[in-house]
Amino acid sequence: MSGSLNKSNNSNNNNAIELESDYVPSSDEEFMNPKQQRFFELQLLNWKAELLDESQGTLNNLQDGPIKEPDPNDRASSETDWGIELRTRDRQRKLISKIDAALKRIAEGEYGYCTVTGEPISLPRLQARPIATMSLEAQEKHERKERISRDN
Repeated sequence: MSGSLNKSNNSNNNNAIELESDYVPSSDEEFMNPKQQRFFELQLLNWKAELLDESQGTLNNLQDGPIKEPDPNDRASSETDWGIELRTRDRQRKLISKIDAALKRIAEGEYGYCTVTGEPISLPRLQARPIATMSLEAQEKHERKERISRDN
């Protein structure tokens, strides 16, 4: 990996780093310095907490018991809503796994680097998708390959 020499393993000290409330990573600073790592770590932890809170609400609703709609049409509508809710929670469960993997990459000092090329992933891409594992170029190439193999 060509970016591996630039990687710093400062994540062990990330918890001690205080960020200003308006801090936003900038290309003017060293890539994946401890402040940037802490910024993304906090972003990921907050996102995970939100997802877990939402899933707890779903769990509480499921524990309330079966759907008790007397009208068959209302019952069918409620069952459809529950199906959608459960599919959403399953997608969020997978997302939490990706968040955990990103947090692990932060801890290992590998966060922010493309798993394909080893080059840094752009800060705007990481801010938009903090679980990104590939640079935009590598992701586009990967998607083109998938499309071609799917079309064959």
